Amino acid sequence: MREDMSPAPKGPFPFKSLWVFSTIALCAIFILASVPPAGAQTREQDTRRYTSIIQNVFDFIQKHYVEEVEPQALFEGAMKGMFDALEDPYSSFLSESDMSDLNETTQGSFGGVGLYISKPVGEGTGGNPPYVEVASPIEDTPGWRAGISPGDLIIEINGESTDKLTMDEVLARLRGEPGVDVKLIIRRGEKLEFPVTLTRAIIEVPTIKYDMIGDVGYLKIITFTPMTVDRAKDAIEFFKTKNYKSLIIDLRNNYGGLLQSAIGICDLFLEGGVVVSTKSRIASENMVFTARRSTAVPTAMPIVVLINRGSASASEIVAGALKDRGRALLVGEKSFGKGSVQQVFPIDQVGFKLTTARYYTPSDVNIDKIGIPPDREVKFPEINEEQAEALGQLIISNKIPDFVKERPEATQTQIDGFVRDLNREYGIDASLLRRLVRNEQNRTTIAPVYDLEYDVQLQEAVNIIGNSSYNQLLRDAKTLKTLQDEAAREEEAIVS
Repeated sequence: MREDMSPAPKGPFPFKSLWVFSTIALCAIFILASVPPAGAQTREQDTRRYTSIIQNVFDFIQKHYVEEVEPQALFEGAMKGMFDALEDPYSSFLSESDMSDLNETTQGSFGGVGLYISKPVGEGTGGNPPYVEVASPIEDTPGWRAGISPGDLIIEINGESTDKLTMDEVLARLRGEPGVDVKLIIRRGEKLEFPVTLTRAIIEVPTIKYDMIGDVGYLKIITFTPMTVDRAKDAIEFFKTKNYKSLIIDLRNNYGGLLQSAIGICDLFLEGGVVVSTKSRIASENMVFTARRSTAVPTAMPIVVLINRGSASASEIVAGALKDRGRALLVGEKSFGKGSVQQVFPIDQVGFKLTTARYYTPSDVNIDKIGIPPDREVKFPEINEEQAEALGQLIISNKIPDFVKERPEATQTQIDGFVRDLNREYGIDASLLRRLVRNEQNRTTIAPVYDLEYDVQLQEAVNIIGNSSYNQLLRDAKTLKTLQDEAAREEEAIVS
């Protein structure tokens, strides 16, 4: 997954060379590796011992392998192995191209299909092979326009199974020259599989979209980059010109970004106090981040935050802070659950990304692998196994794209008739079919800022924020600490 939920890099790595080697015989290596020194071993002694082994093996391979080996190849292989041993999907060695990709993703643009992805180390979720999982599509990109959703598995790229590919190899196949087709097989749920052909495009890293819904300001934060806070301020100034009375902040499918950007967004809504704290293994490196005393949005203004399982990392910091501080109600689905902080350390042209801390919300809880539950859960209609198979057949038939292509200006009456025909043929819920038609229509244009007709989560947010009982709902909302404590007590009761 390409994202950096971290402070700015701390400068060059504090050493110029990672190895100093001496020549030894093969038997000496084996003796050193297999016979531990007598007596109790401290961690520092173990560190020196294994470092020495690595140095000697590196030198031995250089001198005795049947073919000449480039030192860089051994170095990069050793680095990748060390980070794989951590079994942390967010810590990794970064090759020169990875470093370039990281900078492009957080600050610029790149040629690709517009998907934030992750790949498990070892077995995949639900006992599946370690296929690539879509964390979130980037709006107005080929992946988004194709209807790829958070949680979808990419099981093949151009006919090649992704379970055997490394993350670098996956990215090399998805990214590249714009205008080139990339053929995927997508698995959704247990049974639904369908092909998707994406044409690479220049992916501009987006930040903010905004508009008015009546007298409600709608602010969609797509990702957290150095420009996000300034763009959010522009949106708020726009809302002021429209005399907005309340605000909806949409963090759905926002997979994170920069920590400082998330804190800056919270500054706009919170009047002082804790936004987030980070705790590492080294106590002196623990940090507490607080909001400024002044806000850009009146502290009494009603706010609803939309989240789903594609909301992660920096977006969870914002959602957690506004919830724990009693500043907003959360609507939607439980968030992803990424409560760790990574920092990027460059080494010449390469580098590495390392999890250095976990973050804690204002009520002092960490949501890593847990997620943030909404105050009001609203899910899109789910389909059963039979409907999933029917949906797969419909997607393969290409009937919806053909209809939209033949009738780009279709009237609502024509769409309703087409949906009725599909409903009779495939038995798929009519509301889902209408949403699929609308998504197909949106693929050939710039995506609308919002779609109130089909977005049931946004509908609920509008209803809540216009409800006279909003303030009571906000007072009744529980902090994440309270929710986690209640869950722990319930678990204890079940066990006992």
